Amino acid sequence: QVQLVESGGGSVEAGGSMRLSCQASGDIYSIHVMGWYRQAPQKQRELVAVISTAEHINYGGFVQGRFTISRADAKYTVNLQMNNLQPDDTAVYYCTLIQKRNNFWGPGTQVTVSS
Repeated sequence: QVQLVESGGGSVEAGGSMRLSCQASGDIYSIHVMGWYRQAPQKQRELVAVISTAEHINYGGFVQGRFTISRADAKYTVNLQMNNLQPDDTAVYYCTLIQKRNNFWGPGTQVTVSS
C-alpha cells in the first residue's frame, strides 16, 4: 500500500504563484511515476504534470510553461511550482503515484484562483 500526503493548497489572486508538495510512503517500487492531476467541478480529472524516477516529465496541454514539476531532496517527494495562476486553474489537485499495475491517489487539495 502507498500513502500520499499533500500540502500547499490554498487561495491566490490571478497572476499569483503557489507551490504544491506531495510525499509518498509505503511499498514504493524503484521505478514509478509521481505527479498531479486536477479536477474542477463538473469537469473530468486532467493531467497537470507527472515525473518519473528517470525524470521524464509530461505536462498537461494547458500548462504552457507556467508550471514546473521536480523531485525534492527528500525521498519520494515531488514539488509543483505553479506561476501565473488564472481563475481557470481553480480545482482540486490530486497527487498520484503510479507503479506497475497500480495507481494511488492523495485526498486532494483545493487550489482557488480569484479574479
